[in-house]
Amino acid sequence: MKLILTYVTGLIFGLGISMSGMANPAKVLNFFDFFGVWDPSLIFVMGGAVVVSFIGYRVLFKRFETPVFAPKFIVPSSRVIDAKLVGGSLVFGVGWGIAGFCPGGALPALGAFNASVWLFFAALVAGILLAKFLMKLTAARAARPAG
Repeated sequence: MKLILTYVTGLIFGLGISMSGMANPAKVLNFFDFFGVWDPSLIFVMGGAVVVSFIGYRVLFKRFETPVFAPKFIVPSSRVIDAKLVGGSLVFGVGWGIAGFCPGGALPALGAFNASVWLFFAALVAGILLAKFLMKLTAARAARPAG
């Protein structure tokens, strides 16, 4: 049942991303082109997602004490804005602005079998692996005794 619900949720997400135009890099890049052919329509997509998520979480947390398929809800509790958060946000934003894809938009676009989408996805996976490697390296250096 968990696998079926995961599939259905992913399918709905992918359809929403595709129908909204967020899987089309030209539409996304036009959103960032403030002084050219600016297309503000993605503001409504993002705003709609925030409103639906806000209401959904409120209803969900009132109705259920625990998720159906997990022992507890996992909600970020940290309010710290550190270099890792800012750096990750910058890399995400710059990558989105350059390529016109974010991970959520790239996944549904993989089905188009466009080489540039697959190249972006390969770079995304490489970036994730590099970030994990650098985090392990940093943790190992921090754990070493001084001297």
